[in-house]
Amino acid sequence: MKKIVVAIDSFKGSLSTFEAGNAVKEAAIELYKDVDVVISPIADGGEGTVEAIISAVNGKFIRMVVNNPLGKKIEATYGLIPDTKTAIIEMSAAAGITLIKDSERNPMNTTTFGVGEMILDAISKGCRKFVIGIGGSATNDGGVGMLQALGFEFLDEKGTQVLPGAKGLKDIVTIRIDNAVKELKECSFCVACDVKNVLCGDNGCSAIYGPQKGATPEMIKDMDLWLENYAHITKQVIPDSDKNIPGTGAAGGMGFAFLSYLNATLMSGVELVMKETELEKHIKDADIVITGEGRLDGQSYMGKAPVGVAKLAKKYNKQVIAFSGCVTDDAVTCNEHGIDAFFPILRKPCTLEEAMNVDIAYKNLKDTACQVFRLICTGSKNR
Repeated sequence: MKKIVVAIDSFKGSLSTFEAGNAVKEAAIELYKDVDVVISPIADGGEGTVEAIISAVNGKFIRMVVNNPLGKKIEATYGLIPDTKTAIIEMSAAAGITLIKDSERNPMNTTTFGVGEMILDAISKGCRKFVIGIGGSATNDGGVGMLQALGFEFLDEKGTQVLPGAKGLKDIVTIRIDNAVKELKECSFCVACDVKNVLCGDNGCSAIYGPQKGATPEMIKDMDLWLENYAHITKQVIPDSDKNIPGTGAAGGMGFAFLSYLNATLMSGVELVMKETELEKHIKDADIVITGEGRLDGQSYMGKAPVGVAKLAKKYNKQVIAFSGCVTDDAVTCNEHGIDAFFPILRKPCTLEEAMNVDIAYKNLKDTACQVFRLICTGSKNR
């Protein structure tokens, strides 16, 4: 029996990790008489992380009402694994940039408060281990909103909690940690973070990511100064805090909040997901490993799921094939990082809308996989 492990990231806006996996599985079953196809959902710590991990371990999805980045009530979903009392959370479910209109983007006003609400809800359900993806934020509040929801106090000169958003940072005079939710001392946080930016300065979150969140040059200057002050006061309360650790600038400073106040560990997103889904266990005795994502390019080796899967597969000398919606000329760098060969799935000229149509993308991926498997079969017979 031939064993094929399929760990394909979602084709954003088109196929989910499971749909992509099933397309490849159908191709393999049609071609091979005796085959074991294992679909191991994968993600890079961003969108799709909750679905990938929870579905792989038969956890459950929890839906609740939270505040979105602008304080409006929305429904958010996170994952819960009862056996290990683990919560899987995507911060973008409550504080993501896609939750607000382009015209509403303004990091002065957007808050991470809803992320804290999800953590609080999971704690109330008995969770003490947290796996959190922090990609795609609409915020630059240093994670203060999240911490406020968890009982930390960020007070102005009058002794009242500062306002939501980055604008509240300018008023922080005192930080109190005594009234934080007591169960946090029993909790561990593992944060999926591939961003290496520090909190402040030219390579800080305000300067690098502020513009895409709606910040003007003047806002960027102000926010960077306020984050510096926030870090200074934090240092007085938590001496081990360090604003210069790579990743502290992730998600508008949320990395700093997790490291300083919640004693978190930052990990590569794809490595974290592979660990939680136990992908290595499936790869050990595989004959072929299939991976991929919507787009492969020269940057795919920098924390993206396909190269993460390939790296793990090469630990056991496995053949790795990747499929992608499209590839760029510099995607050949993927061959230097464990992907033996990659194949774009587009079959004929079409519009972007047609290419991303779920039914069309599914058929394209299945048909391409079928032809690749035929080639592998032919090679095996000729040996």
